[in-house]
Amino acid sequence: QVQLVESGGGLVQPGGSLTLSCAAAGINFRLHALTWYRQSPGKQRELVAGITIGDNTNYADFVRGRFTISRDTDKNTAYLQMNSLKPEDTAVYYCNARHYFSGYDYWGQGTQVTVSS
Repeated sequence: QVQLVESGGGLVQPGGSLTLSCAAAGINFRLHALTWYRQSPGKQRELVAGITIGDNTNYADFVRGRFTISRDTDKNTAYLQMNSLKPEDTAVYYCNARHYFSGYDYWGQGTQVTVSS
Protein backbone atom coordinates (compact mmCIF):
# COMPACT_ATOMS: atom_id res chain seq x y z
CA GLN A 1 0.00 0.00 0.00
CA VAL A 2 1.37 3.37 -1.05
CA GLN A 3 1.60 6.01 1.64
CA LEU A 4 2.97 9.53 1.69
CA VAL A 5 2.93 11.00 5.18
CA GLU A 6 3.75 14.65 5.74
CA SER A 7 4.84 15.96 9.11
CA GLY A 8 6.54 18.95 10.65
CA GLY A 9 3.84 21.57 10.25
CA GLY A 10 2.75 23.87 13.02
CA LEU A 11 2.50 27.44 14.23
CA VAL A 12 5.51 29.68 13.79
CA GLN A 13 6.11 33.40 14.10
CA PRO A 14 6.97 35.51 11.06
CA GLY A 15 10.64 35.19 10.27
CA GLY A 16 10.79 31.72 11.79
CA SER A 17 11.65 28.36 10.29
CA LEU A 18 10.08 24.96 9.88
CA THR A 19 11.15 21.76 8.21
CA LEU A 20 8.50 19.58 6.63
CA SER A 21 9.05 15.89 5.99
CA CYS A 22 7.36 13.56 3.53
CA ALA A 23 7.90 9.90 4.33
CA ALA A 24 7.10 7.50 1.51
CA ALA A 25 6.20 3.83 1.73
CA GLY A 26 5.18 1.32 -0.92
CA ILE A 27 6.87 3.03 -3.86
CA ASN A 28 10.28 2.91 -5.48
CA PHE A 29 11.36 6.24 -4.06
CA ARG A 30 14.33 6.57 -6.43
CA LEU A 31 12.01 6.54 -9.47
CA HIS A 32 9.71 9.29 -8.26
CA ALA A 33 10.00 13.04 -8.56
CA LEU A 34 8.91 14.73 -5.34
CA THR A 35 7.03 18.01 -5.27
CA TRP A 36 5.64 20.14 -2.48
CA TYR A 37 2.40 22.02 -3.11
CA ARG A 38 0.37 24.25 -0.85
CA GLN A 39 -3.20 25.42 -0.66
CA SER A 40 -4.66 28.31 1.29
CA PRO A 41 -8.39 28.76 1.97
CA GLY A 42 -10.13 30.05 -1.12
CA LYS A 43 -7.08 29.61 -3.33
CA GLN A 44 -5.98 26.99 -5.80
CA ARG A 45 -3.28 24.51 -4.94
CA GLU A 46 0.09 25.86 -6.08
CA LEU A 47 3.50 24.37 -6.66
CA VAL A 48 6.09 25.33 -4.06
CA ALA A 49 9.19 23.29 -4.88
CA GLY A 50 10.16 20.11 -6.69
CA ILE A 51 13.08 17.72 -6.95
CA THR A 52 13.65 15.26 -9.77
CA ILE A 53 15.03 11.75 -9.64
CA GLY A 54 18.33 13.31 -10.70
CA ASP A 55 18.14 15.76 -7.76
CA ASN A 56 17.48 18.78 -9.93
CA THR A 57 15.38 21.31 -8.05
CA ASN A 58 12.92 24.01 -8.99
CA TYR A 59 11.15 26.61 -6.89
CA ALA A 60 8.24 28.96 -7.16
CA ASP A 61 9.36 32.57 -7.30
CA PHE A 62 7.63 33.37 -4.05
CA VAL A 63 9.80 30.90 -2.07
CA ARG A 64 13.09 30.98 -3.98
CA GLY A 65 15.92 31.84 -1.64
CA ARG A 66 13.85 31.02 1.45
CA PHE A 67 12.86 27.37 0.99
CA THR A 68 15.04 24.36 0.18
CA ILE A 69 13.81 21.00 -1.03
CA SER A 70 15.87 17.85 -0.58
CA ARG A 71 15.48 14.09 -0.51
CA ASP A 72 17.09 11.20 1.33
CA THR A 73 16.71 8.04 -0.74
CA ASP A 74 18.02 5.86 2.08
CA LYS A 75 15.18 7.06 4.32
CA ASN A 76 12.57 7.34 1.53
CA THR A 77 11.91 10.86 2.74
CA ALA A 78 11.70 14.28 1.15
CA TYR A 79 12.13 17.51 3.06
CA LEU A 80 11.17 21.14 2.72
CA GLN A 81 13.28 23.49 4.79
CA MET A 82 11.38 26.75 5.15
CA ASN A 83 13.15 29.87 6.41
CA SER A 84 12.11 33.50 6.76
CA LEU A 85 8.49 32.47 6.89
CA LYS A 86 5.81 35.05 6.12
CA PRO A 87 2.12 35.14 7.04
CA GLU A 88 1.31 34.54 3.38
CA ASP A 89 3.08 31.17 3.61
CA THR A 90 0.19 29.98 5.78
CA ALA A 91 -1.37 26.98 4.02
CA VAL A 92 -1.79 23.25 4.02
CA TYR A 93 1.34 21.77 2.48
CA TYR A 94 1.05 18.60 0.42
CA CYS A 95 3.65 16.16 -0.81
CA ASN A 96 3.34 14.66 -4.28
CA ALA A 97 5.29 11.77 -5.76
CA ARG A 98 5.19 11.22 -9.52
CA HIS A 99 6.60 8.09 -11.14
CA TYR A 100 9.26 8.99 -13.69
CA PHE A 101 8.02 6.54 -16.36
CA SER A 102 4.28 6.22 -15.85
CA GLY A 103 3.56 9.72 -14.57
CA TYR A 104 1.30 8.26 -11.90
CA ASP A 105 0.73 10.58 -8.96
CA TYR A 106 0.52 9.90 -5.25
CA TRP A 107 -0.51 12.49 -2.68
CA GLY A 108 -0.12 12.85 1.04
CA GLN A 109 -2.81 14.07 3.39
CA GLY A 110 -1.20 17.46 4.00
CA THR A 111 0.23 19.26 6.98
CA GLN A 112 -0.87 22.68 8.22
CA VAL A 113 1.62 25.52 8.41
CA THR A 114 0.47 28.70 10.14
CA VAL A 115 2.68 31.78 10.24
CA SER A 116 1.35 34.27 12.73
CA SER A 117 2.45 36.44 15.62
